[in-house]
Amino acid sequence: MDRLTEMEAFATVVDQGGFTDAAKKMGISKSAVSKHVSSLEARLGARLLNRTTRRVSPTEIGLAYYDRARRVLNDAGEADALVTSMQSAPSGLLRISVATDFGVNHLSPLLGDFLLQYPDITVNMVLNNRYVELISEGFDMAIRVGELEDSTLRARKLAETARRMIGSPGYFQKFGRPQKIDDLNEHKLLHYSNQASGNVWKITAPSGEKRQVRTAGWLTVNDGQSLLNAAISGLGIAYLPSFLFRDALEKGLVEEAIPGLPVEKLGIYAVYPPGRFTQPKVRAFIDFLVERFSGEDAVI
Repeated sequence: MDRLTEMEAFATVVDQGGFTDAAKKMGISKSAVSKHVSSLEARLGARLLNRTTRRVSPTEIGLAYYDRARRVLNDAGEADALVTSMQSAPSGLLRISVATDFGVNHLSPLLGDFLLQYPDITVNMVLNNRYVELISEGFDMAIRVGELEDSTLRARKLAETARRMIGSPGYFQKFGRPQKIDDLNEHKLLHYSNQASGNVWKITAPSGEKRQVRTAGWLTVNDGQSLLNAAISGLGIAYLPSFLFRDALEKGLVEEAIPGLPVEKLGIYAVYPPGRFTQPKVRAFIDFLVERFSGEDAVI
């Protein structure tokens, strides 16, 4: 007899607590289940189940065998699902969480091309500026900028962005330009409230030393575009990723606060739930983004 079928029959009897319910679960006769289990016990030369008129329970040896058999059966099921998944076309609802700034500036313009390429996928992109729990909140994946928190989630790097301190020419004319990192303590700083480190800027000095600037800040908001607008208006100095301020910098609306500092790089990642295989719709979208952003060495 087939070993996996024997294992499945035995494990199902243990799960269901008897031969009758196991037969219903497997869609075969009770006698067939009994025959599979008896064949397994004969092959192993051990009694795996205690049988009484009222109940069926695993023996000590049977319980140890059940744990390993269940793992084997689960692995076999995942292997079958993997083959089916890899052969099926990407389809279904793809629910994505992404920070508002990055979603508006970089994901929204790409969605049309993605949907034309994969017409069987529908996208629900949720823009917010908080850390979402992917599994419990029903998301298939998220795009995250910056250092990733320790978690069981899988991650793939899409690109990098450069972070710099910027302010308006008018602000620097009025309050002066900081010449070194310590001078920031005397300036009006604009903070992002959802930053994991709080009102702390981690900056690399020209010497390579890692420095921290901690101030209450004159304005704190949870949206990068609002911080950029505040900086353009002359309200203070903001520490932002280049994909937000690049256009304003080219137009002369903002300037670097302390030119010459080493560039701070932030990774941009696609994160998705753990597992031995990735859903086709998730894999398709991540591959699409990697191609559009030109891989992890790209700076946007």
